[in-house]
Amino acid sequence: MPRKAKLSRLPILLLAMAALLLAMWAGLLRMGWEWPLLQPTLPLSHGPLMISGFFGTLISLERAVALGKRWAYIGPVLSGLGGILLIAGVQGLAGPVLLAAGSLCLVLVFAYILRSHRASYIVTMALGALSWFIGCLLILLGWPVYYIVMWWVGFLVLTIAGERLELGRMVRLSRNSKVLFGLAAGLFMAGCLVMLIWLEEGARLAGAGMLALAAWLLRYDIARRTVRMAGLTRYIAVCLLVGYFWLGISGVIGLAYGGVREGPIYDIMLHSVLLGFVFGMIFGHAPIIFPAILGIQVNYHPVFYTPLVFLNLSLILRLAGGLADWDGARLWGGLLNAITILLFLGLLVASRGFRQPAN
Repeated sequence: MPRKAKLSRLPILLLAMAALLLAMWAGLLRMGWEWPLLQPTLPLSHGPLMISGFFGTLISLERAVALGKRWAYIGPVLSGLGGILLIAGVQGLAGPVLLAAGSLCLVLVFAYILRSHRASYIVTMALGALSWFIGCLLILLGWPVYYIVMWWVGFLVLTIAGERLELGRMVRLSRNSKVLFGLAAGLFMAGCLVMLIWLEEGARLAGAGMLALAAWLLRYDIARRTVRMAGLTRYIAVCLLVGYFWLGISGVIGLAYGGVREGPIYDIMLHSVLLGFVFGMIFGHAPIIFPAILGIQVNYHPVFYTPLVFLNLSLILRLAGGLADWDGARLWGGLLNAITILLFLGLLVASRGFRQPAN
């Protein structure tokens, strides 16, 4: 595709980046940092901005690029604009409706793909898109966030797990291993459904599902082999394997504590998976995703390990502060999380000037 056509996707990516930056600002305000509020409803928009405005727009854009159909870009445009309305503090349902419409578009994209290709990994990613839509729909219906947050987590976990299952074709996964994957994913989805009726029991089931998925990925994912290689391939594998550890931690917490509604345990359970697992995946795959979307070269360099290390150390500080009821550590851990993400974005931009190191 011509470079000009690829750069035409830049406005959608900028919408996602705006959602990411303001979601981080909103999250820090919610943690207790006394910074400018910008607009009164911003702190309450942290979750929808991060999940739908950023992750949803980015994943929908990536899927539209892969599909190669113009209509598939409607979804990321809608979710991106929905995020902008939340940032602007527009009252009413306009923003949430646009986010829900964007999630529905992604469901339709996978429905289109499934018509011609009904592979298990496509089904898994389609269930992830459906989880995003269900979460957005429940928000529109007025459900409390703690009842539906696992649907949003499921969107990201199942999307990533489905992509890893697709790569499993390279190692020819056995039938039994695929059955185990299906059982783990099914356990997680069952937990999300049960949470809508019995919060405690459902949260424990979802936690068990996350733990099972983490164990499956650590056992069967190709990253176990590619981590022995060099350069970008090893870097991606390290990001993945560390991320699987955090997914397991979130699962253990959910299994142990059940339906937590707020507080440090709630924060630990969510951000173990969303920061440790999901952003770990982004750190690993960004050098591949951004060139595919924009046609802009990203040169790998070992310096990319720096934000990965900082992300994990700052997350440990944040979680330790929450467990020990030490607000200073929790606040600084959260701030360092955000700084680390900004550092990584800066390295992506600067990487065009990097020289490729010898393997």
